[in-house]
Amino acid sequence: MRGTLANPPRGSNERERALLERISVGDRDAFRELYLHYHQRLARFLMRVTHRYEDAEEIINDTLWIVWQRAADFRGASQVSTWIMGIAYRRALNVIRRAAVHQRVMALEALEGEAVEADLGDALAKRQMLDFALAQLPLEQRLVLELTYYLDHSCEEIADIMECPVNTVKTRMFNARRKLRAILQQHDGESGSPS
Repeated sequence: MRGTLANPPRGSNERERALLERISVGDRDAFRELYLHYHQRLARFLMRVTHRYEDAEEIINDTLWIVWQRAADFRGASQVSTWIMGIAYRRALNVIRRAAVHQRVMALEALEGEAVEADLGDALAKRQMLDFALAQLPLEQRLVLELTYYLDHSCEEIADIMECPVNTVKTRMFNARRKLRAILQQHDGESGSPS
């Protein structure tokens, strides 16, 4: 079986370029293949970012519709995966910005409510705290972490996706790690203090 989206084979960029060429002349079979190849990867990224299945699916469909319409516009300056992730990133920004206020309120309510039962285990509590801490980061910093640690993109690929210089990606990564560490340390200090 050909590599899946999670583990694309080494020659996948050439294969994807060939698919884009076929898509640019209206080849529906090529589009179906590309759609199936990218759906899972986009879903993983977008679910981590939006936390809502409906939003992720809408963004995936919008992204791949743009690919269908603009396949002939692909210049080959980056990998096909970077181009597609860039489209998804830009489509997701609007949804993320609209949901940012709502997500912060929900995260604060979850943290204040301390709904985590002791029997759910330490791992779940840590995961929830990490998700809460990530939600506190500025959008661009959070997305740099998501693209790096959850989707294994390089700084250069992230720069292409986010349409910014590589040094900006590195600065966002540095600041995101620093802020994340501070949020987690603050939470540890608050949870360890007597009531």
